[in-house]
Amino acid sequence: LSLHGAACQIAQEIAEKIQERNRYQRNGESSAKLNVVIRSLLQNLREKIDQLKDLLLRAVSTHQITQLEGDRRQNLVDELLTRQKQLQASYKNEGAEPDVIRSSLMTGGAKRGVTNPWLLEESEETRGLGFDDLRQQQRRIIEEQDAGLDALSSIISRQKQMGQEIGNELDEQNEIIDDLTNLVENTDDKLRNQTRHVKMVDKKSTSCG
Repeated sequence: LSLHGAACQIAQEIAEKIQERNRYQRNGESSAKLNVVIRSLLQNLREKIDQLKDLLLRAVSTHQITQLEGDRRQNLVDELLTRQKQLQASYKNEGAEPDVIRSSLMTGGAKRGVTNPWLLEESEETRGLGFDDLRQQQRRIIEEQDAGLDALSSIISRQKQMGQEIGNELDEQNEIIDDLTNLVENTDDKLRNQTRHVKMVDKKSTSCG
């Protein structure tokens, strides 16, 4: 709530700076310095609104405040966001008349009948849902993601097991190939020995004849 009050004060200061800048331009004086100040204040206001969103979501999700109070504060943030967009548009519209700017900036909040800008960016799946419904939907999505991760983990484990089995089979095949190589080498040695023995016998038989 204190952060919301600070944000409202910044919005009021921005409105006053924009009016002052327009008076300078109407009198032909330079307004470059005021534009720098206004841009800095607008950035500060955007940051505070983002902080308000995060704090409100955390307060509601952890049950620090009631649902009714959460809805009330959500409306305050929505009004502040609408005012921030009005200030941004007025800052860019440097040629607007001061009376028009004064009527659009000095209001305390969004007028009745103005469409909530957050609803324009909200998806069909979450539109109209409360915080409890959003938490349940988020929990359901997380559970579905966990189930998908479990299935993926099972597939990876199976692939790892298949890889290990293939590796073991290759090791066995390599051992068989090594045994065959040794057997062939031994047979080749025996064959060479027998060939030499036959040659010696043949030579001796020739000498005797």
